Amino acid sequence: QVQLVESGGGLVQAGGSLRLSCAASGSTLRINAIGWYRQAPGKQRELVAATSSGGRTNYLDSVKGRFTISRDNAKNTVYLQMNSLKPEDTAVYYCNVPKGYHSGVYYPNDYWGQGTQVTVSS
Repeated sequence: QVQLVESGGGLVQAGGSLRLSCAASGSTLRINAIGWYRQAPGKQRELVAATSSGGRTNYLDSVKGRFTISRDNAKNTVYLQMNSLKPEDTAVYYCNVPKGYHSGVYYPNDYWGQGTQVTVSS
């Protein structure tokens, strides 16, 4: 089992910055892929950023150059630094560990945190 707890959301003006944190606990030793999703009202959940083994990262096109995903393995924490925020970034942001193989260990479930609200005012 993996538990994920997000924090760092809030209300910010357009152009501002926030840093989200996702603290993982439980069977985290083998996890090599973890990502941030977001869901705005009336819209589907979408992948914002992800990191996998070897430090590889990928980003939603609309956040490239503004958001940065990083991880501190010693703290079992993943971060999402969000700069130059826009009103369209307003959403609930979720941390996710996808089901599948992580370092040779099969995780049978998708794991999600409870989400943290990010609101960007214009």
